[in-house]
Amino acid sequence: MDIGHAFLAAAARTPGATAFVDGDLRRTYAEWRDEILPVAGGLSAMGLGRGDTLSAVMVNGHETATLYWACHMLGAVFAPFNWRATEDEIAYVLRDADARLVAFDMSGVAARAAAGALGFGPDRLIAAGGADGGTAFEALAKSVPLAGPAGAADAEICLLLYTSGTTGRPKGVPRSHGAERTAAASCIANQRYRFGDVALGVMPLFHTMGIRVLLCAAMLSGTFVAMRRFDPSAALALIGEERVSSLFLVPTMFHDMLHHDDCASADLSSVRNVAYAGMPMTGVLETQCRDRFAPEVFCNYYGSSEIFTFAFCDRLEAKPGCAGYAGLNQEIRVVRADAEGRAGPDDVVPAGEVGEVIASMRSAEAFAGYRNRPEADAKAIRQGWYFTGDLGRLDADGALYLCGRIDDMIISGGENIHPEEVEDTLAACPGVLQAAVVGLPDGRLGHAVTAFIEPADATLCAEALDAHCRASPLARFKRPRAYIFVRRLPRSASGKLLRRLLREGAYEPLDGSDPHSQERTS
Repeated sequence: MDIGHAFLAAAARTPGATAFVDGDLRRTYAEWRDEILPVAGGLSAMGLGRGDTLSAVMVNGHETATLYWACHMLGAVFAPFNWRATEDEIAYVLRDADARLVAFDMSGVAARAAAGALGFGPDRLIAAGGADGGTAFEALAKSVPLAGPAGAADAEICLLLYTSGTTGRPKGVPRSHGAERTAAASCIANQRYRFGDVALGVMPLFHTMGIRVLLCAAMLSGTFVAMRRFDPSAALALIGEERVSSLFLVPTMFHDMLHHDDCASADLSSVRNVAYAGMPMTGVLETQCRDRFAPEVFCNYYGSSEIFTFAFCDRLEAKPGCAGYAGLNQEIRVVRADAEGRAGPDDVVPAGEVGEVIASMRSAEAFAGYRNRPEADAKAIRQGWYFTGDLGRLDADGALYLCGRIDDMIISGGENIHPEEVEDTLAACPGVLQAAVVGLPDGRLGHAVTAFIEPADATLCAEALDAHCRASPLARFKRPRAYIFVRRLPRSASGKLLRRLLREGAYEPLDGSDPHSQERTS
């Protein structure tokens, strides 16, 4: 069954169930179906057909989600992209995706400019949410309805996601109907979602997690409660007002909610299922999530845009920070880490040794390769395995623990140091709100371990942090050589830590303090 038919199946199964909430706007499955089909008809009249691409630079909302489903009805490709991106970045993606139509809202003014610079006329632009410069979304919704889904085959591409591009141009990840449907089914099974779950839709719909929440909700006749932009206070309020039962977020969002002044009085009693992905969660934050939400299911989900499921762990109380075991449809290995790409899938390292995590391309959730990037394929796909670029180790039980990225590993004085281990230690220090660790050039050591600290307490000092590290199990050579106090750590729109910006000096020291005054010498 293609994804367009999957939505119609939900509408036939539970026509009166609430499918979507966006502020004051509420739609049942039947009501939303009766909007999606006219929008699909309108897109068809604008020239979007089977296999064509619609690029969308929009916040989470009714218009974005409706265009997603409308594309699936046509057998077209939905290609969302980050609305915080620059005009140049958006122009690159529009060219790479060979977009037939471009949709944008008030957040995507750069998209309108990029499309105009590429010669897109108003007849190829869709303006939503009060934006102008193209066909109004409201006009599409008044079009002659599409008779029904095109009936795309499993192998046909339905989604084109773009990686964040933190180390260069974003890479296009084509996703097929079969891979997307299987990924959603795996997510439902691995995280033990239930029929009729109410999900908070705050992860961006240009991110694999946001798309997964939307698709899983429909497959379970559940409700997608949209948040156009993340705000911890508003998120806490929505959870109580809409009786949200499942939260699938990046750790940053959990952190911001649990540290907000409104958290203590928020009604979180409806939350049954809590899961995080996209980046590691500190042991301190795991404990805080477990204590405040008291979820029936608490899960760390490890995957990517390329292959949604690598592994998952739903026994975090017994194995804190663990990424768990291979998920449905998957096999994983840990092999010799080699940044030059010379390691193969048979170069397996013993349990306890850190290496690169690789995942089988035989998974039904796997993509077939990057769009227009043969050099990226050659680096990441070798002998039927996807090389993730993530470092990890297996414990004696065969469970996976992640240790960072190959390109984030710090080599200091000849020793390999994994930032996440140091960050987890610092996060447990009183007065630390968040911490990030990178290696900065050093004439003697090669790179010096440097900690960037968002303090929760204005009295926090480097001496207290160093004393905490000395008292912890952290090896002495892994202790930060310098502490830099910052106003806020740089993160992507999806909440991922951008260590690259810290290495490049793109941060604001707290109160303009001189970071070198916080160095240690012993």
